[in-house]
Amino acid sequence: MNQFKRFLPSILAIYSSVIFLDSLRYKFTNHENTQTIFGKLNDWAASLGAEGLFAQTGLFSQYVIGSAELLASAALLLGLLPRFRRLQGFGALLGAAVMTGAIYFHTMTPLGTDPNEDGGLLFIMAMGVWISCAALVVIRRREIGYGIGRIIEALLGQPVA
Repeated sequence: MNQFKRFLPSILAIYSSVIFLDSLRYKFTNHENTQTIFGKLNDWAASLGAEGLFAQTGLFSQYVIGSAELLASAALLLGLLPRFRRLQGFGALLGAAVMTGAIYFHTMTPLGTDPNEDGGLLFIMAMGVWISCAALVVIRRREIGYGIGRIIEALLGQPVA
């Protein structure tokens, strides 16, 4: 059991990163599946008066989301190195945030859980990555707290108790 606890953060980080990095080939090449997903989301946003929100140059375009996933993956993988352990927690926070958005838009909009008729695999992977990142946030909570404290110290110019 000790070995499992020791390697669990690495397993979770690698799993999440593999899923994120694999999705980039769809997002960054403007794949048909990506066009379908972001097109449905953009149509939904337009019906609410926010046309272009998910378009290719929109605030939540496939390129913006893909870049966030790439950054999260880099932080998760760099966190495998002891020197950069703190980054893993922040990568997990970013990954959980991105996946929270993905899960929300799959469940609360016309997009649905099976937009590409893949049996819901994309949604299931989003859930798996969210669970992995949430677990990493819990595991790395001390490192995250320390990092946030250091950021506050830098902004305020004084130590945080």
